[in-house]
Amino acid sequence: MSSLSNQQVDLQLEELPGWQRDGNAIVKTYHFGDFVEAMSFMNQAAFHAEALEHHPEWSNTYNVVEVRLTTGDTGGITSHDVRLAKRMEHIIQPKTF
Repeated sequence: MSSLSNQQVDLQLEELPGWQRDGNAIVKTYHFGDFVEAMSFMNQAAFHAEALEHHPEWSNTYNVVEVRLTTGDTGGITSHDVRLAKRMEHIIQPKTF
């Protein structure tokens, strides 16, 4: 696994609303209606992270979840970070039935 180039990261970020580069990571702050919604998001994201064997750096304060994704083994941003960010975005998409 190798880090993505700056151009590759920029291209991927175009498909990830609200995500930004911060040094050797991509970051986003999510705002939810309340604490329960924030924790629900984190619980769902945790299952995706575990399935990908790629775990985020994140924190929660009431209804806010701050996420930082980077790959320590490469010291940069990899496809694992992008994949997990996309799964997080999928979680927050409105569900249609």
